[in-house]
Formats: sequence, structure tokens, C-alpha cells
Amino acid sequence: MHDRFFIAGQLREMGRLLDVKGENRFKARAYERAARALETLDADLDLLVLNRRLTEIPGIGSALAAVIDELYRTGKSSLLDELRGQLPPGALEINLVPGLSLKKIAALNAALGVASVADLKAAGEKGLIRTVKGFGPKGEAKILAAIAKLESGGARLLLDQATDEAERLLRHIRGGATVAKADVAGALRRRKESVSRIQIVAAGAKADKLIDDFLRYPAIVHSERADDACRARLAAGAMVELHAVREADYGASLLRHTGSKRHYARLEELAQEKRLDLNARAQDEKEIYRCLGMQYVPPELREDEGEIEAAVACKLPRLVEYDDISGLTHCHTVYSDGKNTVEEMALAADALSMKYLTITDHSPSAFYAGGVEVERLKRQWEEIDRAQEKVKVRLLKGTESDIRPDGSLDYPDDVLARFDIVIASIHQRNKMNADQMTRRIVAAMKSPFFKIWGHPLGRLIGSRPPIECNMETVLDAIAEAKAAVEVNGDPHRLDLEPRWTRAARERGIKFLISTDAHSTAALRYLRYGVDMARRGWLTAGEVLNTLPLKNFLAAVRP
Repeated sequence: MHDRFFIAGQLREMGRLLDVKGENRFKARAYERAARALETLDADLDLLVLNRRLTEIPGIGSALAAVIDELYRTGKSSLLDELRGQLPPGALEINLVPGLSLKKIAALNAALGVASVADLKAAGEKGLIRTVKGFGPKGEAKILAAIAKLESGGARLLLDQATDEAERLLRHIRGGATVAKADVAGALRRRKESVSRIQIVAAGAKADKLIDDFLRYPAIVHSERADDACRARLAAGAMVELHAVREADYGASLLRHTGSKRHYARLEELAQEKRLDLNARAQDEKEIYRCLGMQYVPPELREDEGEIEAAVACKLPRLVEYDDISGLTHCHTVYSDGKNTVEEMALAADALSMKYLTITDHSPSAFYAGGVEVERLKRQWEEIDRAQEKVKVRLLKGTESDIRPDGSLDYPDDVLARFDIVIASIHQRNKMNADQMTRRIVAAMKSPFFKIWGHPLGRLIGSRPPIECNMETVLDAIAEAKAAVEVNGDPHRLDLEPRWTRAARERGIKFLISTDAHSTAALRYLRYGVDMARRGWLTAGEVLNTLPLKNFLAAVRP
């Protein structure tokens, strides 16, 4: 009988092979979803197979159940064998190089015997790719550039993507017989907006055994190993680095590999002054900071931006935590561009034991997002009242009101006055320069209904830059208006970035940590909003939605 991780690896390979072949992408994704379902399965797979109950696993139908059953009993799959036979050797790995179709991979294999990325790189460096029909010098140069990018880490992962992948990796690593401890390190542990690779530090008696266990992770398609480290690429393209150490060295290794480089360099300077060795055996990071005569520095602050001085002076603040949050804010429903109804969002918030939930659909100017016209508000509010009867969480009637080009807020004043909460945001930039945008935002803050600035700079990580404005002037205006700034947890936004959060908190400005959720599933974005708030040094006392309902309403009502 074969375990669920082996079966998951085979399913994932099938999905990738189908994808490379150009089959229906939904079919290929079904195999990936089934693989993940098995990796996270809480039930007993043996019983599910023996009792023919595999279809009880979400996302697994009768066809997939038959494939899983065959793999469980024999370790083989006729479908997988068929797919492998239809593709040239190394197609899965080579397909990770952007711009190479299955037809091109087959041509390179037939002409040059290319069966891996290493083969492809060697052929390119010898000038052989250009000799294959359909490539030429330019094609060869593009392939070598794509390989270089792939080897340097390739595309960056957003925080939520990296977190999800890392959590699956950790479950696998911690399940190994030889591991004592394992944790995420690097930029992901510092909760950066995006990362080029996932770094993990694991401790056990023998480094080679730790690496052996790690390499059994079913999503790995390529790997390179050393005595105490391993670098691997996952099927989805993500890069992973495993650092294997003895348990006695775990604390020092985790500290070093978490970084940042500047923070660690400052620690080395302090260690030299005290004649200490940062690489000395330490099972716990806190022990190292204590020996250096300073407070423990949370990973989110390790950027050499004043945290060293604050920790030495014992003046680091207690950062806000997920459990400090009392209510979910900035949530959309089917009344605008959300995917779930008011009741569904309310039930989901109830399940999270939240005290309040703000329903803040788009205003009419956001017509492209189904902005709620005034005449539809009455119907929405009635629906909120009906949903309130079914849940404990308090439902608040709000809006995400557009800031118009002249700085006025969407909806008439008499309507704005009736909301429990108004989040004011810019969605259309209107080709404004920095001075024009600054005047627009400052004008909006003069409205008595302006209480919260939503996703302030409007960035989309990796695809859209922040709006241009004089941020210092804007923050001064917010402080004068006694308004608050949103820290947006949507992984594509994560707006406001930490440097401006710190600049705002220096002015005494309050904050709101939001989900910007457009579905019940997106309510989990709260954790990423908290991450960004912590990177901006925020405490619970500076965040409005840590307050009890009565105090929160007093702070945000127009």
C-alpha cells in the first residue's frame, strides 16, 4: 500500500503532464487540487480506499477516485504511464523555462537529446540551439536569458502564495521521522510583500536524513543538494531552500537565515563588541538576543530601521497580533463585486468569532464594480437587518465611497450621514500628476464624513505602481482631520507599505486593519493585514478594529 504523499506526487505529475500537453486546464487543475487534498487529509486514507469512500474527499470524483485507488494498491497508474509516453524526456522540467512549447521541447530533444534544463543550458552555451530549425540566434539568446532568470529564482511569489506553499512544505518536513524542529526563514518569515524563494531551517540528528525526507515532497521537480542544504524547484515554479542543522545550532541558523542582511550585520557588530559568537550553539533566538543585552526583535522588524536601537534601549513596542482584532472591516458582497451574499459573509464572520463585520460595498461611481446606487441601498440595508437575526456578529452598514476627482465623496451628504462607516478610496486616477492628486486627497479629508482612507496608494504588487502624491502633506492633513488610514490585507495590495505606516504613526494617526474581502474565503486576508501592520510597528492601541463595538462605532461613524 502506498501513502498519501506518494499518491499526491503522482497526481501532481499527471496534472503537470496534462498542462504541458495543452489539455483542458480545468482538468489539469483537478489533479493539482486532488494532490493538495490528499496532502492535507485528516481522515484515514486506508479506510477511505478500503470502504470505497474516496469521493467523500472534496474535489475528488469517481474518475480521480479510480486513479487514486490504483496508485494506492499498485503504486502505478496506467494513465500516468500513458502520459509519460506521450511526452519527450524531461518535458516537465524544461517546460518551466518560459516560451518553450511542447513542440519546441520535442524538437530540441530530437535534434540535441535535451532532457533537462541543464542539458538545455549546456546546448545554448555551445551555440547548438540556434542550429535547430525554428530557433536561431535570437531564440537561443531568449532561452538562455529565461534559464538565467529561472536559476535566479524566477517569478516572485505573493505573500499568500508563499505562505500557503510554505505551510504545506512544513507539514511534510515536520512529518519526517528525523526532524526535531522546522520553521520558515528568510523574507517570508519577515512577511515581505513578495518573495523570490521559500527558505526553511530544519533541525535533526543527521542533515543528510533531513534532506532525504525533504526530497520526498511530491511537488519537487528538480533539486540540487549539498552536505547541509538543498535547493529545489516545485512543480508550480517556486524555489525552495532547506538548511539542515543539528538541534543545538537551530537558533543561530534560524536567526542567520531569517535576516535581513543589514539587521544581521548589526547583530554581528554588537556580538563583536561583547566578544560573543553569533554562530555559537543556541536552540532559541531569544537566548541570542538576551545574550546581546537587548529585547527579542520580532522577525517582521528585522530590517535595520531603528529596531536595533529600540531593542537595546528596551523600547520596542508590543506589536498588534491577530487575536487583538475584534472586527472584520472593508468587506464586499454581491451587491457590488463580491462573490457572496450578506448572510454568507455574516455566517463566515460568526464562525471566526468576530464581534462586528462592516459591509462596505462600492459606491455608484465604481460602476465597473457594480457600485450600489442610492435606490438599492434600502434593499441592501433590509437584507443586512434580516441577516442580523441569524448571527451573533454585529453587522454594520457601510460603503467604500469613491473619492471623486474634485475631492468630494460619492453619495450625497444626507446618505453618507446614515452609514455606520465610510471608507473613502481612489479607484480612478484620472491621469493626475502628484500635485493634482495631493490636492484631491487633501480636499476629501475636509469632508466631515471622511474617517478612513482605504487602500491609500492604490498599488497592485508587481502590476500597478502606487498613486503619485506628496505623502507627507497628505499625512499631515489626515492627522489634522483626525481620520484613520487603512492597512489593507488583500495580498495583491498590502497597502499601506510599512515606511508610510511608520510615518503616519509618528503623527499620532490611527489605523484600520482590513481584509478588503470580496468573498468569504478572502476573510483570511486579515492575517496579511496584521503582518503589514506589524512591519509598520503598530500596536493594538493604534488599530481601531481592536476596539469593542461601542468604541469602534464612536471612532468611525460619520
